[in-house]
Amino acid sequence: MRDILKKLRKYEIQIRKAINSQMQGDFHSIFKGSGLEFDDVRPYQYGDDIRTIDWNVSAKGHGTFVKTFREEKEQTVFFILDVSASEDIGSPGRTKADIGKEICGVLALSAGKESSHVGLICYSDIKEKYLKPAKGHSQAYEIIAAIARLKPKSLKTNLSKAISFALNTIKRRSVVILISDFIDEKYEHNLKSLARRHDLVVIHISDKRETGLPKLGIIPIEDKESHRTLWINTSFGDFRNKIVKRYESRKAELEKFSRKHQINFISLDTDEDYVPKLLKLFKVRNKSLKTT
Repeated sequence: MRDILKKLRKYEIQIRKAINSQMQGDFHSIFKGSGLEFDDVRPYQYGDDIRTIDWNVSAKGHGTFVKTFREEKEQTVFFILDVSASEDIGSPGRTKADIGKEICGVLALSAGKESSHVGLICYSDIKEKYLKPAKGHSQAYEIIAAIARLKPKSLKTNLSKAISFALNTIKRRSVVILISDFIDEKYEHNLKSLARRHDLVVIHISDKRETGLPKLGIIPIEDKESHRTLWINTSFGDFRNKIVKRYESRKAELEKFSRKHQINFISLDTDEDYVPKLLKLFKVRNKSLKTT
């Protein structure tokens, strides 16, 4: 546990140093600025978004009024971490599960420093762990300890159920960070609903071993979630090309879906240094928060 915290601290310091040097102090945290709460109403002005019209007040016959909002001083951050067996692919210490836990830990520590309320949902095809949002460093450490000690009861994946659980559990508008390899189907409808209700960040994690199969002839491959052994001819025709194309297609579809529904999206490989991509995410969110 101590080694995990030491490593996460190193990444957190690295991120904060880069932010300070690259942005010269002009930085809005990933965890602030997107949470809005109702403040008051005022008369409609040309150019106002019609979605902000308060129809109940306007119906009283004294003109058209729009709602005004103010930024919430404290933000709630929820992590949804995929802990299904497909996350166990990768080299020792650098599996998809390891990288997901690291990112979750780094961002939990950062959120704790920003006085955000932080919560956690770990999911396979069942709820594996749930921590109600709470404030402070102790909550960040509790999240890190929970994901480090977690031994999932199920091997399977059901992203739709995980997102549905989040929709039913997270009541106030929050920053929701969903970390998964997204090896699943029929979760898009719920993902769209989650993006409508919350400020959603999608972190897609992959490993080269999923697509980089060498020509070894007929070999056994174990399905992590079902424990079934499949015999695959890796030298047959364009077998490997089909795997790569299928993977790239699914990733491209998820990225396109994210753009369409205003979801912040980043994709990481287990061999990558994820800090630069997290920094890029901060920059993108910083710009978008200034323009909203």
